[in-house]
This record gives sequence, C-alpha cells and structure tokens, in this order.
Amino acid sequence: MSDAARLNALDQEFAWHPFTQQQGWSEEEPLMIERGEGVYLFDVDGNRYIDGTSSLWCNVHGHHHPELDRAARAQLDKVAHSTMLGLSHPGATELAARLIEIAPAGLRRVFYSDSGSTAAEIALKMAFQYHQQRGDSARTRFVRLREAYHGDTIGSVSVGGIDLFHATYRPLLFETLAAEPGDADHMEQLLSAHEGEVAAVIMEPLVQGAGGMIIHPDGYLRAVRELCDAHGVLLICDEVATGFGRTGTMFAVEREGVSPDFLCLAKGITGGYLPLAATLTTEAVYEAFLGAPAEARTFFHGHTYTGNPVACAVALANLDIFARERTVERLAPKIELIEARLAEIAEVPGVKEVRSRGVMVGIDLGEHDPELRVGHRVTLAARERGALVRPLGDVVVLMPPLSIGAAELGELLDITAESITAALASLPAGQPAT
Repeated sequence: MSDAARLNALDQEFAWHPFTQQQGWSEEEPLMIERGEGVYLFDVDGNRYIDGTSSLWCNVHGHHHPELDRAARAQLDKVAHSTMLGLSHPGATELAARLIEIAPAGLRRVFYSDSGSTAAEIALKMAFQYHQQRGDSARTRFVRLREAYHGDTIGSVSVGGIDLFHATYRPLLFETLAAEPGDADHMEQLLSAHEGEVAAVIMEPLVQGAGGMIIHPDGYLRAVRELCDAHGVLLICDEVATGFGRTGTMFAVEREGVSPDFLCLAKGITGGYLPLAATLTTEAVYEAFLGAPAEARTFFHGHTYTGNPVACAVALANLDIFARERTVERLAPKIELIEARLAEIAEVPGVKEVRSRGVMVGIDLGEHDPELRVGHRVTLAARERGALVRPLGDVVVLMPPLSIGAAELGELLDITAESITAALASLPAGQPAT
C-alpha cells in the first residue's frame, strides 16, 4: 500500500472533518495536503494547487514564509507555552501594543483567545457584563444581522443567523433580535422598539463572509455606529474574516471611519500560521471591570493557550511583513484585476450574481437541488485543474493569500470560470437554478 493510500484509509476510518457530511466524504478519495510554498499547496503525490481560499481565509503572506518560520523556531528555542493567568510574557505584551497601534482610534485593551468564535464570545460576555456592572441591568439583549455568522460556540451561534448551520441548536441558544443587512432604517426600528434593552449590536463590517459574501451598501456601517451611539448601545465588529487587508484596508471599519467598541480578530493575525485571536476594546469598557477582589468585577473568562508565545511571535513577524512590504497598499492592482475578471465571469451562463469587496469574492450560482451539490462539483472541477476553492452552498468563494501575484491570480480566476462551466454542464438535463 502506498503512503497516500495508507493515510487515506486512516482518515476514512478515524477522522471527523468540520462542516463535512461524512457520508459524502467517505465516497470520495480524500485530498491529503503535505506541504505548502507561497500561494501553492502540494498533496502527498506531489500535485500542486493554488490555495484559492487562503486555507480557510487565514493565510496572508503565503505558505512556508521564511520570516514567519524563523519567528516560530526562535520562540521554540525559548518557551513554547506559558499561561497568562497570573503571568505574562514579552510576546503577548508587545503584540498587544502593536495591535492597538494599528487599530481604530479608541481601542486600548487586548484580550487574547484562540479562535474567531471565542473572540466573538468574549465580546458578547464583556458587553453584557459591562452594562450589568454599570447598573444598567435591563440591557441584556443583542442585535445581530440576518444570515450572520460569528462562530460555532454557543454564544457565537446565538448571534448567528444561518439556519443550515444554526437551526439544530436553537433550543440551546439565547434569543436575539435580527436586523436586515444593509437596512439602517430597520436597525433603527429595532433599537427604538427595544429602547434600553439592547447591550450591543454585533456585525461583520462591509461583508458577511459565511453568509455568502453579502456586501453591505456604502454608509451602512457608519449609520449603525451612529444609531448605537444614539441609543447607548455598544458596537461589536467581527473582523475575523474581513481583517488584515481582506477588504483593501487593514480593517474593514477603516473604510467608513468607524471605531467600534469591540474589534474581534483571528485568522490573519498570525498570517494563517497558528491559532490566535484577540478581542480589542476601549478603556471605558476596561474600567468597568476594575474593583477590589471582593466586588467580583473580574472578567471570569480564560483559555489555556491564551496569548500562546509561539503564536504571538509569529503574529509580531506577520505585522512586520505587513509594514515592510506595504502589503495593504500594494493590493489595489490586484483588486482591479479581480473586479475586471469578475465582470467577465458574471457573464458565464449559470452565474446568477458576483459579489466582491477587496479580495473577498462570492460567485452565486443560484439555488439548486441540494442533492446535486453544485458548489461541490465546482470544487472537484477546480481541483482537477490545479486550484483549491470551497463553496458556501452554491456560492463559490475565492479569497486567495494577499501575496498572490498577478499571474497566479489570473490563473485562479481562469480555473474558476472553467470549473463553473464544467460543473454546470455535468448536471442532469432539466436542472436549472431556481
């Protein structure tokens, strides 16, 4: 038995993959990724693929980046992990200062965790406890957007709105208020109807990623910020997906000059190397948690690997690369290329709509019978042509590493167009989109 066959057999027998229907998985041969180089991933048989989704929206500067590799190795020569409960370490301290330096004005404190879900969960708990400790005990509710996604822990699922992902867990969740994305009037109606009851609004600024790349109209984020101020409500901006250059600025909120009360970061914070997350907040929120031990105003929340030293070292190197290589400033021509090519892809028969902001792309193929797995067909067709893409239902998502060159980006878009055509051609006769 070849090594690839052995690994595939072990995977099929023992592994359980995230967001994956294992019955369908077991009917296909797993793709076993062994190494990466730049914007490419290689399987155990040596086949090369363009990483069209940045390994789930997190890789920034490419795989096997020498500077990020050196940072991880250097930290391993010191200490791999030390708790932040009762201790600190240089990496977490320096990274907190660097994050505040690049964050929107007003954000002054950094609380670490290890995933986007936990970053959002922390913001929810902090917002709730903030109001309670200020004597505003009626503010217990949260407003989220329809088709929202903020992670998979119970609190973050409670402020999610994608029925396919979340409906099963509804009995476990706390009740939230759902606002129509992009509709500031509806947000105002909700906040007015529940005056004095809402602790915070949580939203992905500009783009709702897992909802299918839903693009908000210009000015919506700014309007929500103003409504929150008018109603005494905190604003949580979840930039787990949109942060670190994905929309064309370091953080999406910059595009409308908005400073949230909480900024949730993960994915690109380490350049896609290691699990690390951060919830940034204001000094006003922080001060509401100060008091004598007997007052129990402490934020009782923590993670074993909070502020892991190796992850922090890589995150610092990641920020160094952003600054030295002017990564965000150099995105403009790539975004122009994406927009020009997407205008062509929008004309491909079977494409319903193309949505993009910066380097975040969703190509909507309409609604098909789920049994046809149209998005998955595109994935398989792209794999045959040398690219890795992943759909959200029948929306094909592209979000390549920011370091991708024009040639590789053009090839990725070519493969995507060809794969969509091939996938739609493979459908049984008489199966148009609904």
